[in-house]
Amino acid sequence: MKIKDVSKLTGLPISTLRFYERKNLIPDTFVKRDVNNYRIYSEEVVEFLNDVKALLSVDFSIEELCLLVNQGLNLTYEVKKKIVEQKIREIEDVQQRLRKSKKFLHAILEGKANFQTQC
Repeated sequence: MKIKDVSKLTGLPISTLRFYERKNLIPDTFVKRDVNNYRIYSEEVVEFLNDVKALLSVDFSIEELCLLVNQGLNLTYEVKKKIVEQKIREIEDVQQRLRKSKKFLHAILEGKANFQTQC
């Protein structure tokens, strides 16, 4: 499949796909070149890129994703596991802050919070 097809199926601009390739975020197993040197993507790249989008939505950086994906770096499973575990801790911290904020907002609505604004 050509890059424009991948772009349509994933909702990612062609420039983003090329950027991901430059960063080695898309493994070579998903991209080949034809005789004219055009990129030919395997169908599995769509699911992979949807996973990338999901990870980016939970605040993985491009650099972190590159560490997890780039086979040339030869990171051990344990190192990759620590990166993911750290991200889980960060998400849990955000969830805790959101729970506290939600509790406070409910207290405001119920008139139990000592909170006043000047309007």
